[in-house]
Amino acid sequence: MNLSTAVRELLGEARQVYRGRPGGAAVEAVTAHLAEPLKVAIAGRVKAGKSTLLNALVGERVAATDAGECTRIVTWYSYGDRPAAWADPSTGASIPLRPTEPVTLPPGIRIEELDRLRMQLPAPWLRSMTLIDTPGTGSLTLTAGARTERFFARPDDGGTVDAVLYLMRQLHSSDVDFLRMTAEAGANGGSLVTAMGILSRADEMGGGADDALAHADRVAADYRDNGRVRSLVHTVVPLAGLLAEASGTMEPREFTGLTTLAAAGAPATAPLLVSTSRFLDPARRAVLSGADREALLRRLGLYGIRLSLRLLADNPRLTRQDLCLALAEHSGLTRLRTLLSSQFAERRDVLKAESALRAVDAVTAADPVPEAAALRRSMERIRVNAHEFTEIRMLTDLRTARVPAKADQLARMERLLGGEGGAASTRLNLPAAATGDAVRAAIGAEHAYWARLARHPLTRPDLARAATVAVRSCEVLAARNEAESGR
Repeated sequence: MNLSTAVRELLGEARQVYRGRPGGAAVEAVTAHLAEPLKVAIAGRVKAGKSTLLNALVGERVAATDAGECTRIVTWYSYGDRPAAWADPSTGASIPLRPTEPVTLPPGIRIEELDRLRMQLPAPWLRSMTLIDTPGTGSLTLTAGARTERFFARPDDGGTVDAVLYLMRQLHSSDVDFLRMTAEAGANGGSLVTAMGILSRADEMGGGADDALAHADRVAADYRDNGRVRSLVHTVVPLAGLLAEASGTMEPREFTGLTTLAAAGAPATAPLLVSTSRFLDPARRAVLSGADREALLRRLGLYGIRLSLRLLADNPRLTRQDLCLALAEHSGLTRLRTLLSSQFAERRDVLKAESALRAVDAVTAADPVPEAAALRRSMERIRVNAHEFTEIRMLTDLRTARVPAKADQLARMERLLGGEGGAASTRLNLPAAATGDAVRAAIGAEHAYWARLARHPLTRPDLARAATVAVRSCEVLAARNEAESGR
């Protein structure tokens, strides 16, 4: 029996047991979620750039990026054929809203009375992922960002999420505390919420110099090598949020302003690009009006303007679409989208299974009816027998230095276990277009290597256990490859 089937059967039993009881709604919600897109929450400290990231992923300016009242409430963004919006009070029926961009509350509705906002948009990215924008946290205390912490801690009302994008500018102790809290909230039964760390506002690093993104790459790499960080997030990647947002939302007038500046040449623009104050200085003669310069600075930042002008100077024939593609690449958005697809979308069934088991775990703990013990035993059997969960647990051990192995062995095993993506070619370090025979040969080589290591009398027990997991992963890959080859 595969993982998805086992989880569906467990949920069917739980629905029967908790029908009409308080936990029944949570079981029904997580059962329905199995057929829904992934729930990916965006979290981080105040002003980390959460709403900017959401706009970049959606490709529209739908989330408020200022400090308005709607940034203080959890907001869900899902796919719909037509734009629509609702406010969900803590008690009572949903209130339809005008689906403005960003959404605003009509007079008479107090933010304190609402549980969440919901937006439906015809954005292609939302077909595969429901994005959840959470209020920023800004203190070391657990009372700060109470809505966000309550959202991650509770399993009811759809609060369980499949994955978390956590934005940070620098790694503060409060970031570690928050990530540990969300991990522990999902680890009651031995599984973890999958989180990805995002080094936000990367274009501001190193004082916003021309090498800011290169500097951000190095900082992100240091975080990826940090055992404490690796135990809490799947990986860390840099992102220049303003550039990412502009890559999907640049207006024709903004592109015209950039091309006008580029056409003026370096002698005219160089003095403006020294600082934001000089760029906006009304006393300086410029080819653009002060209002247009202010609009460009607000949308791209000084780094983004400099980068855009360099790109346009290198290729004056760039179209708006060409420039947007280049900004997406430079900003880190293209890389982030690829990682989201490989790390989250490819593990859709595993992530959803984790969410379901966490919900059953919480419901049975909160309402321990006589049948709860049997449900928990079934839940534990699924966790123990599903190799997908074994891989996730072993990845955590690898990233927290619990496995005594050489650096190249750790990297090889992490890749094989899906740490860089779930596709067979990625796991085996092969080209994406590798043939079935090439995949078969690579599986054989990996299987032989890890089997020898697992059986060697001098291999330490923890490493032998990890090698045994790698052997099983090879066997699973072999079975899948044979099934695909036989189609």
